[in-house]
Amino acid sequence: MKTIAVFPNVNKTESIDVMRRIKRFFSEKAVRIVMSKEKADIFSCPEFGVDDLTRERIDLGVSIGGDGTLLGVCRRLYDEKIPACGINIGRVGFLADIELSELEARLEDLLVGNYQIVERTVISGSVASKGNRRFLGHGLNDVVISKGGLSRMLHLGLRVNDTYIDDYKADGVIVATATGSTAYSLSAGGPIVNPNVPALLITPICPHTLDARPMIIPDTDEVEIYIAAVHQDIQLTFDGQESFQLLPGDVVYIRKGKNPANIIKFGDKNYYQTLKNKLWGNT
Repeated sequence: MKTIAVFPNVNKTESIDVMRRIKRFFSEKAVRIVMSKEKADIFSCPEFGVDDLTRERIDLGVSIGGDGTLLGVCRRLYDEKIPACGINIGRVGFLADIELSELEARLEDLLVGNYQIVERTVISGSVASKGNRRFLGHGLNDVVISKGGLSRMLHLGLRVNDTYIDDYKADGVIVATATGSTAYSLSAGGPIVNPNVPALLITPICPHTLDARPMIIPDTDEVEIYIAAVHQDIQLTFDGQESFQLLPGDVVYIRKGKNPANIIKFGDKNYYQTLKNKLWGNT
């Protein structure tokens, strides 16, 4: 029997109806649905609730929300190498590509194995602070170093593979995967990169100079960013969801993670058509 873990976004009211449809579809199928006991109670599905999801033998994860919800699920399942897919009730849906109009058909595909598991680059970040280096976490989209709300611009020193590149005076810098090229990096002026390309993007945020340009480097390179700012309000975030405070003098190291994230995709989904529909509309 296949075990599917469901991760609904409790802040989206549409999740309630989606959970009802999932419950109805799998009611007579040889599938075990599990979710955290807290969320199972919220969605009136106490029979799905378990005390500790980490102790369950999960075959795949399904998020209900937008791309952000799926990113969080991917990071949660990363160490166990469990594949995940997303039901899109968000605004865009580059990753969470099951649309509501096709929900039951896609659930059937999941049931019979009619899907592919694609590998997406994950980046990890660590920081050396006051002589001690510690691991911080993983990102599927990006790692962002940025200033706080009212602080002054940052002074950041960039090195790649121990080679000095440049000093940035900017609001921050984004190190993104190709998957994350259509997220924050795109808004900051970075290029769109097909997620099958093994690359990392380095995109400065609002640089106070005309010669600071986005860079594309192999995903085997290591990026090193020195924090030269004198103020204290500096943050590092993974996928815009997990945040850590940085200090002047800290050095951040960003590199490809040991393993990729496993994302479930369906054979009739075309990346370029999705890109066209999501960014430029159906013209």
